[in-house]
Amino acid sequence: MRPWHVEPKGRFERLTITSGVLEGNPLGDPHERPLWVYLPPGVGDDPARRYPSIYLIQGFTGQVDMWWNRPALRPSVPELVDEVFAGGTVPPAVVVLVDCWTSLGGSQFLNSPGTGRYLDYLCDEVVAFVDGRYPTLASRDHRGITGKSSGGYGAMVVPMLRPDVFGALASHAGDALFEHCYLSEFARAARALRDEYDGSYERFFADFRSRPAFSKDTDDALVDAWAMAACYSAEPDGTVTLPFDPATGRLRDEVWQRWLALDPVRMAAGHAEALRSLRGVYLDAGRRDEYWLDLGATAFSAELDALGVEHVFELFDDTHSGIEYRYPKALAFLAERLTPPPG
Repeated sequence: MRPWHVEPKGRFERLTITSGVLEGNPLGDPHERPLWVYLPPGVGDDPARRYPSIYLIQGFTGQVDMWWNRPALRPSVPELVDEVFAGGTVPPAVVVLVDCWTSLGGSQFLNSPGTGRYLDYLCDEVVAFVDGRYPTLASRDHRGITGKSSGGYGAMVVPMLRPDVFGALASHAGDALFEHCYLSEFARAARALRDEYDGSYERFFADFRSRPAFSKDTDDALVDAWAMAACYSAEPDGTVTLPFDPATGRLRDEVWQRWLALDPVRMAAGHAEALRSLRGVYLDAGRRDEYWLDLGATAFSAELDALGVEHVFELFDDTHSGIEYRYPKALAFLAERLTPPPG
């Protein structure tokens, strides 16, 4: 393991995509976005050959340039991607690193009046952009999506919502079983609002933006609750409706039901046909996940079993953080499932 840049055997290309659907988004976030595309060695040498594509999406607060951050004593994610496809044992695939960041931290890869049309951006604009410039097999049967945490959530729900675009998925500790991964944080958020900000999110955000982000213990609960509400329970005019009363912490049942309607575990039965049509489904999570996403993965797997959806599911001995070493297994799984048979 070298501690500095390792020249890839394939190549990464950095592009900029100008989005029509993100222009004028509610948060005023940039509609020009960076996009990185990885091409394994030899891709492009034969002009007639086409390859599967795999879309790698990020967790909450992720920006595409963060992929190049090197964990201590470990390779970076781009190095892991290159190792998967440069070794010659995995079918080659074009890997697309997508940026769906928002100034609240993330989009959950959904269309929302509170954040913008990130589902449409990914499925309609980014996919068309990539297929128009690279030698991809431009079909949902040869296009997959994968990610971790909120990226794992996107990897689960996007193929359910847009089965015309993605034909396989892999999710690492994706947000699921919302009563465990989100509900417990509402009390922390409500207490912090009461004790530090007189019940006002405006005061919180004024304070949050005046200092280094996440420098207070309660920042994560407050930001996460608001950002997820912007994705799951924003009103048509863009107003963010919280799933709890900020004055008392009491759950707002009707709003909470809107969140649950977007829980992959609850969504599965209503999208059974789409899930059964997938060429591959891979799920995993650490047994000690701090956000109980091992339970979410287990519950989603059980739903898939009930629906007769073939899939691979693994629990491994780790937490939620620092599990980028799991990405190669999912990438290899997707590449094998998405590659057409010889001849």
